[in-house]
Amino acid sequence: MALTRRRFVASAALLGVPASALRAQSPRAPTPAMTEGPFYPEAFTAEPLTNLVRGALLGKPTLLSLEGRVVDRFGKPVTGCRVEIWQCDALGRYTHSRDGTPDDRDRNFAGYGWTRTDADGRYAFQTISPMPYSGRTPHIHVAAKAPKQQTLITQMFVEGEAQNQRDFLYRSMTQVQRALVTVKLEQAATQRRATFDVTLG
Repeated sequence: MALTRRRFVASAALLGVPASALRAQSPRAPTPAMTEGPFYPEAFTAEPLTNLVRGALLGKPTLLSLEGRVVDRFGKPVTGCRVEIWQCDALGRYTHSRDGTPDDRDRNFAGYGWTRTDADGRYAFQTISPMPYSGRTPHIHVAAKAPKQQTLITQMFVEGEAQNQRDFLYRSMTQVQRALVTVKLEQAATQRRATFDVTLG
């Protein structure tokens, strides 16, 4: 029988677990799963790549410090989880053979990278703020691949982005789901910062 939130709280209460502990241990809603899209990277680097910026960028995008944690339904950090990100450059192109030619893309933007979470489930990347392209609102693809767990592929959206309401994928989600994948970009010196936490179901 599945352990619903109500059954979990009731069972723990009978055992004398404090209310504060109940709140901390209540199951979290998992991050919504989404399609990987047509431009999933064809070949990642053998070693982790956390800085996607190689030099001066075309289109003058804003740099982004992206960080977050990967946790399970009870908030426990998932250590050693492989986190992958991929996104289009400021020209609206992905680093992929099916999205134009190399001359159509910004050579100084890697377009994708990966790392592994530390003991606290944390990860971090240096990249650019999500950029739009034809038919899609700005977003970053994220994959979380944890040992002995099903891979989660999702997307990170930007709070307050006008194109969100015209994006087919964003509009297909419930308000609760949107809240789990929408982040606020904070201004910090010459770049922006964003925190995107992932909860594995």
